[in-house]
Amino acid sequence: MSRKLRLWLIFALLLALTLPLRSPHAQRQPERLRVQIHSVRPHDPSAFTQGLLIHDGFFYESTGLYGQSTLRKVDMQTGEVLQQLSLPAEFFAEGLALVGERLIQLTWREQVAFVYDLETFEQRETFTYIGEGWGLCYDQETNALYMSNGSHVLYVRDPETFSAVRQLEIMLDDVPIRNLNELECVGDSIYANIWFSDQILRIDKRTGRITAIIDASNLLTPEEREAIGRAGTLNGIAYDAETERFFLTGKLWQWLFEVDFVPELPENYVTPTPLVR
Repeated sequence: MSRKLRLWLIFALLLALTLPLRSPHAQRQPERLRVQIHSVRPHDPSAFTQGLLIHDGFFYESTGLYGQSTLRKVDMQTGEVLQQLSLPAEFFAEGLALVGERLIQLTWREQVAFVYDLETFEQRETFTYIGEGWGLCYDQETNALYMSNGSHVLYVRDPETFSAVRQLEIMLDDVPIRNLNELECVGDSIYANIWFSDQILRIDKRTGRITAIIDASNLLTPEEREAIGRAGTLNGIAYDAETERFFLTGKLWQWLFEVDFVPELPENYVTPTPLVR
């Protein structure tokens, strides 16, 4: 071995020893995105929104609170509730997903998921699970349900049996990101509300890596936030595959927003005027 090669190898070894060890959870920094509003729709201000999805031109919504929990079919333009099923008072409804012709609705602490007929809302069966239920979405590509429970872990479940088949730990710079709430499965990603936050995460559905952090703090005015109170947190993500746009709302919000997620807002951007109910 030549003297020059030996010196090069020694230099490379010394350089490697000075570099910090890379954590197995370390990841590329996520994109920073903002919400661009395209339209503002009416939303029932008494709805404690827990789950939201779009199917055949209608919203399907799960609302919570004991004694007030419902399953709803809602007009996308007017916010009118077209069909509604009230849950027994002992159940606090949570996330909602559509699998084929079945709607699956979680409950918070009751460890029961109700399965309904899409058209009639007739209950077909129930699933049971351990722990709390928060958010739920269905990924048609992999035929899998993704479920949150308020921790930093997402559980991947079989849509026929509801059994857990694997789990994803959601970390950022070695820090567990807890309070993952309402979920929406879109393409290779899962979009997740963070409870009591104006942020939405975009998560790689295969690895759990956070690929984007979305700032949605511009949806409500300070006056609207004050009127709703602390309980009225951002919660409700639905994706419209036809327009390739998202819809966002929150617990007890009077508005539902049609949005895009963009790197930055244009200088001439003006927030649209809400539609009149």
